[in-house]
Amino acid sequence: MTSALEINFDGIVGPTYNYGGLSYGNLASMIHGGAVSNPRKAALQGLDKMRLLMDLGVKQALLPPQERPHLESLRRLGFVGSDEEVITRAGREAPGLLVEAYSASSMWAANAATLSPSADCLDGRVHITPANLTNNLHRSLETSETARILDVIFPDEKRFARHPPLPSATSLSDEGAANHFRLCAEHGDPGVEVFVYGRKGLGYENREVARFPSRQTREASEAVARLHRLPKARTLFVRQNPALIDAGVFHNDVICVSNEYVLFFHTSAFSGGDTTVEKLRRHVSEHCDRDLVLLSVSNEELSPVEAVDTYLFNSQIVTLPDASMVLVAPMECRVKPRAKGIVDRILSDGTNPIRSVRYVPVRESMRNGGGPACLRLRAVLTEDEIQGVHPGVLLSPRLYNDLRSWILRWYRTNLSSEDLLDPSFSVEVCTALDELTQLLDLGSIYRFQREAGSGYNRAHNRLEQ
Repeated sequence: MTSALEINFDGIVGPTYNYGGLSYGNLASMIHGGAVSNPRKAALQGLDKMRLLMDLGVKQALLPPQERPHLESLRRLGFVGSDEEVITRAGREAPGLLVEAYSASSMWAANAATLSPSADCLDGRVHITPANLTNNLHRSLETSETARILDVIFPDEKRFARHPPLPSATSLSDEGAANHFRLCAEHGDPGVEVFVYGRKGLGYENREVARFPSRQTREASEAVARLHRLPKARTLFVRQNPALIDAGVFHNDVICVSNEYVLFFHTSAFSGGDTTVEKLRRHVSEHCDRDLVLLSVSNEELSPVEAVDTYLFNSQIVTLPDASMVLVAPMECRVKPRAKGIVDRILSDGTNPIRSVRYVPVRESMRNGGGPACLRLRAVLTEDEIQGVHPGVLLSPRLYNDLRSWILRWYRTNLSSEDLLDPSFSVEVCTALDELTQLLDLGSIYRFQREAGSGYNRAHNRLEQ
């Protein structure tokens, strides 16, 4: 077996972080829509979570924010003129679309892509498929830029097989790693990859009548598995419990989290209940030569609504250098007695490898519908494959300090929907992102950097003069 490490690529919260209330079905996002946000606090909370993992001895990396506002989409919707004119007209005629174009939702990196480790793939490469995110407009705008950023971070085609996103269609709705998990004996061993879907996307008989639509189809999951050249015997497709979607469980990672041979889940997470869990157990036993450690939580202990409120299952379970595991949970799980009781029960049970908990304050992200696990994209890489990753995105103490200084220099402490109407804010944001790409040595990954005559460059030149 090949030694490998799991690296979490956390999304940096972007300077346009706002409470747009854009994610239909994400209850926290909907409830806080229109509130005044604090981009600086949100970004520092996310950065400090990365620092915590690094200090625990876990390799940590990051994904840069995407360029916002997404002016290309506004132009495709009929707003013409200079960058300033497009923003002004959109703010006057369709302010909702302007908020969509300003969304900082790429920070939730669990939706960026699906990654399969080389140990699982028949060609021995790491396979990467960016999510198409067709369910919401603001997230669908991320797809092409995510693919471009991942191309820069994972450039070596001998080590990494990068696929384009699936076609943009409701029947192929794909929301990435938030609906995918992996079970194995150790990270470097071949594992069982599990894709969780909410519905079948094809056929009239499969159309939903639920309040909120599910965001992952079986057809999309099967396509990603084929692209990643996963052996059928070690690939499972499991249906999410449809009843949970209306309770705000919009992704599987809101109700279930795994790490190596540990599965922490709510008993109502999967359609099929105990039968599905038994299937997972058998596959791990057969293909990984390891007993699956099941940490289940019943409705009596914690309701699905409470699970969404606390994001207990949107915690991270991380393997430390000494092979023990730590639970990285949102601070809400510390202050909510029923959630804390479950954490305490797990820690007191010597039959599982979770030995400690770290509670992290990510309240700003939580208010917009994303907990600790939403902020990260997991990648299992060998030491050789790590050498092929763009080094500028690997977190170090020095980079942490540089990023903290950058955030304090550029991020606002208050951002309202009215602030988005000011075209000068977009110039401010692009200037910050331009500096970030220099910190991370990423080159010209943004549109405004590649287009020498863009409105940003003209406005930036005027500011400097």
